[in-house]
Amino acid sequence: MSDITAGLLAELAALLGPRGLLTEAGDKAPYEEEMRRLFSGSALAIARPASTEELAATVKACHAVGVAMIPQGGNTGLVGGSVPDGSGKQLVISLGRMNRVRSVDTEGYTMVVEAGCILADVQAAAEAAGRLFPLSLAAQASCQIGGNLSSNAGGINTLRYGNTRDLVLGIEVVLPDGSVLDLMNALRKNNTGYDLKHLFLGGEGTLGIISAAVLKLFPAPKQTATAFIGLCDAGKAITLLSRLRAASGDSISAFELMERPALELCLEHIPATTNPLAGVHDFYVLCELTSPGTAFDLSALLMGVLEEALEEGLVEDATVAASLDQRTRLWHIREHIPEAQRKAGASIKNDISVPVAAVPALLERARAAVLERIPDARPIAFGHAGDGNIHFNISVPRGGDSKAFLQRWDEITDVVGDVALALGGSISAEHGIGRLKRDKLASLKSPAEMQVMRRIKAALDPSGLMNPGALL
Repeated sequence: MSDITAGLLAELAALLGPRGLLTEAGDKAPYEEEMRRLFSGSALAIARPASTEELAATVKACHAVGVAMIPQGGNTGLVGGSVPDGSGKQLVISLGRMNRVRSVDTEGYTMVVEAGCILADVQAAAEAAGRLFPLSLAAQASCQIGGNLSSNAGGINTLRYGNTRDLVLGIEVVLPDGSVLDLMNALRKNNTGYDLKHLFLGGEGTLGIISAAVLKLFPAPKQTATAFIGLCDAGKAITLLSRLRAASGDSISAFELMERPALELCLEHIPATTNPLAGVHDFYVLCELTSPGTAFDLSALLMGVLEEALEEGLVEDATVAASLDQRTRLWHIREHIPEAQRKAGASIKNDISVPVAAVPALLERARAAVLERIPDARPIAFGHAGDGNIHFNISVPRGGDSKAFLQRWDEITDVVGDVALALGGSISAEHGIGRLKRDKLASLKSPAEMQVMRRIKAALDPSGLMNPGALL
């Protein structure tokens, strides 16, 4: 270890205290590997600041000696954007101790939170105040709001409330030189030049570290109506979506599409899973409507639309949850598809999006393209059809060689990505670019876009110390 590195660690140890700096191999290990184990590395140390002041001082110290920094939230990302390389020279900065809800303004419908707040805790604080923070993800019990902001996370409620960047009014950011950029206003209208916060929302920690945010809140739902629907093709699901949006006054919060293999995988691998419908259908939709008012009966409205759809042959069967327990059991299926796929063996994952109307074509063409190359592969398609985001994952053939299958990751993701791009879509709908998709970015963006992105990076982080290797 060089004198410079030893001096930095001594400075950080004095600044952060015994809980704030981890240097032993066993203590560092959980921070050095991402959850899917596709990326892992070796960190110089793990810094765990407990305040914006400590975070700023940590960044300033690293900047002074040229040590690269890897910002990390809950480490639940799926593109390798929050783990160090193998050099042992990069400092991981974990935001987990910065976990206060600073304030909740029920009249202004805002809340101020620190970056290390667990998403589920943010939701709970809003609910305790009689309000709703609508961001909802599978990893919400462990992901942190700072990571959600930095990756512009999506989730099940994007259809109605937008991605994470749509839920933010202001942010506080520590820049690569350790200075603090205070953009923490709660204004709904502020037309005074560049809206700088959007450089950092979705910036994946490459321009600075978000330390706190002003979030938008919404009225808490007083009614919820949930249905599980069987259909013969995806095109009819999109038609049903359009009809429900019009009939409900756009009260749809979630519209999740699942191909039959996704349901079958849950029935096979997830305990306490039952098929909500008597028959077998090629496609299923989990649809949820919510309303903060009681002027009309959402369940009656939903059942009325579904009855008409059944009579017309638009849907084949449907059930509407009559209790909270029934709603929980319906969501149990959708929420456990990723776990079921893990239990089924190795899988190649695609986080893609297309215009909503193109979802049926995406499913048909991607399936054909994959099976042309691996005839016995098992495509497992599911996701947020209401906003065009489909997780088109492919499970290893039954009895197949997982290692050999995963070696074809780039080939298969390119094939699926090409289908999405041909339909006017994207190869990263909500997970970001990270390290996993970094080398593909230049082929997706125009030269002018890449030039602007690189100029912004060079202006804010000329030494390239902030999350090097991610995104750009």
